[in-house]
Amino acid sequence: MAAMTREETEALIQEVLEIYPEKAKKDRAKHLAVNDQGLEKSSKCITSNRKSLPGVMTIRGCAYAGSRGVVWGPVKDMIHISHGPVGCGQYSRAGRRNYYIGTTGINTFVTMDFTSDFQEKDIVFGGDKKLAKLIGEIETLFPLNKGITVQSECPIGLIGDDIEAVSKKAAKEIGKDVVPIRCEGFRGVSQSLGHHIANDSIRDWVLGKRDGDDSFETTPYDVAVIGDYNIGGDAWSSRTLLEEMGLRVVAQWSGDGTLSEMELTPKVKLNLVHCYRSINYITRHMEEKYGIPWIEYNFFGPTKIAESLRTIAAQFDDKIKEGAERVIERYKADYEAVIAKYRPRLEGKKVMLFVGGLRPRHTIGAYEDLGMEVIGTGYEFGHNDDYDRTLKEMGNATLLYDDVTSYEFEEFVKKMKPDLIGSGIKEKYVFQKMGIPFRQMHSWDYSGPYHGYDGFAIFARDMDMTLNNPCWKQIQAPWKKPAANAEDAQRAAGGL
Repeated sequence: MAAMTREETEALIQEVLEIYPEKAKKDRAKHLAVNDQGLEKSSKCITSNRKSLPGVMTIRGCAYAGSRGVVWGPVKDMIHISHGPVGCGQYSRAGRRNYYIGTTGINTFVTMDFTSDFQEKDIVFGGDKKLAKLIGEIETLFPLNKGITVQSECPIGLIGDDIEAVSKKAAKEIGKDVVPIRCEGFRGVSQSLGHHIANDSIRDWVLGKRDGDDSFETTPYDVAVIGDYNIGGDAWSSRTLLEEMGLRVVAQWSGDGTLSEMELTPKVKLNLVHCYRSINYITRHMEEKYGIPWIEYNFFGPTKIAESLRTIAAQFDDKIKEGAERVIERYKADYEAVIAKYRPRLEGKKVMLFVGGLRPRHTIGAYEDLGMEVIGTGYEFGHNDDYDRTLKEMGNATLLYDDVTSYEFEEFVKKMKPDLIGSGIKEKYVFQKMGIPFRQMHSWDYSGPYHGYDGFAIFARDMDMTLNNPCWKQIQAPWKKPAANAEDAQRAAGGL
């Protein structure tokens, strides 16, 4: 469809809101907006980071997911205990494809599930003793672990288990860090508070361990990659470019990262932030306490990669600036070949996004490099400073939606008719059944990496492979198929 005018987008929002009762309509109207590039602050057009309405289907996760699933989970040489019933731990392990180097079960533990497996008696009598026993068993079975975190699930906060006391005692007994984290799922309005809680626990239990320790030899070019969880190998692609331009990556947070790297981070000269939403709290702390500046960067697509490399290089001397230009020039032929191959097949295609973290804005440039247009975007758990950064990336009069409900998203898609949707696993199968090309953009639909020049080639291939697959023409939504006659329906149900 042609680009919508501001009036048309506003009318669409009002049409979609009509189904709600008056109170719900008034609330949801604050979370849906028409983009205005002229605004400096998104608070003038959209509300975010508010509790989801009871009765509507939100796509958000919880505080436990933000801590265990995002920030702490990828730290590979620590063991992360899901303290509570087995379900949360099982569903939070291995789903995000946080790649790592190491031997699983020996010195790396990312894809393993450690849980205290709460039962009814533990709810009644408490789980402190069970947790202490579990930590002891872990130390016996996996002695090469570098530390343990205790990730609290909902029942822990409700019954009042003293995980701090247990962790403190266990740390003395095993001689390693045991970090208690109060990330019960019911805290806050989404997984965003879990990110914050995890950041605070790192601040209190990890950073500062090597203050005054001069045994680590620093260089003027030391940096830390913060907020890259190495989904499908993203951090490796990013690290390659940084090292090729002459920087030394001292720490990776937290994909393929280690406890030792986290402890060394206060010694770097610059923190490079990829996923601002999940990790900005700790970088702000390091700026205040250690005087370490931080900047955001975006390694999706050649335009944003070049822009980011030059922004990073500007923080250093001519050696790094020359290195950045050398890297950009080195990969120029490669990415131009990718664009030449795929842009003719993708030119003019419309995309709608709804994801968490950085993706609703960071991936826009990569789509544009392929000639595609993002006509709608929004965050599951974004704050207004995320939308502040999005206003300039999106075109005027395009659609913004915060914590969009399942109903709203489906209606927007029906009316705006995008050629491709990039969202999460919860939305994937609905839109695929509707016959709409879909990419799962939380974990790259089991592909990747998408960061860096190498990742851009994979990104372009995946978008083409998805959008131009002939299967979509053969799909009809089940609810649009002609109803079977009564005899066929009965036979299908096994009655005849």
